[in-house]
Amino acid sequence: MTLVTKITALILPGIGDSDAAHWQSRWQASNQNFLRVNQRDWNNPDCFEWVDILELAVSKLDESVVLVAHSLGCLLVAHWAAQTSLNIKGALLVAPPSPETAPSAVIFNSVATGFLPIPMQAFKFPSTVVASSNDPYSDLEFSKAIAAAWGSRFLNIGDAGHINTSSGFGEWTEGMNLYKQIFDSFTSKFM
Repeated sequence: MTLVTKITALILPGIGDSDAAHWQSRWQASNQNFLRVNQRDWNNPDCFEWVDILELAVSKLDESVVLVAHSLGCLLVAHWAAQTSLNIKGALLVAPPSPETAPSAVIFNSVATGFLPIPMQAFKFPSTVVASSNDPYSDLEFSKAIAAAWGSRFLNIGDAGHINTSSGFGEWTEGMNLYKQIFDSFTSKFM
């Protein structure tokens, strides 16, 4: 008999939340262990508030948590990791936005508050940063730099835009396989 520790995936969308066709929403709809961390204001993100809400969500669970972040949700993870004392199993960080790249620069200067500067210390948990070579909100050099600073595995999936619905990423089977790699590497099995 094999016993498997339950892993809870916390979905962390970026600005504006993830629409119903987005891979994060589809993963959540098809798996009861995927829970969205709902922010009070998706369109005017305040880093301090978003971090507090994530801290509360993680504190309600045991340590069997994997964070699944997209876009600004990735920077949320970095800010949360820099100040939390809670432990998690790992994080999948997809398409982190660069504050230097237009149109991200406009967002950071007018809508999103408190996300700069980005924490650049290593996480206490394993993580994977997934980036695209033609992301309009970021660039590969930035993604590589933060992955290195965070101690994350880095994966360039080629021309994939912002790895969202408008880039053609609905179900995103390859992404689910990446998540499963994280899940499998931290699942306890006893015979």
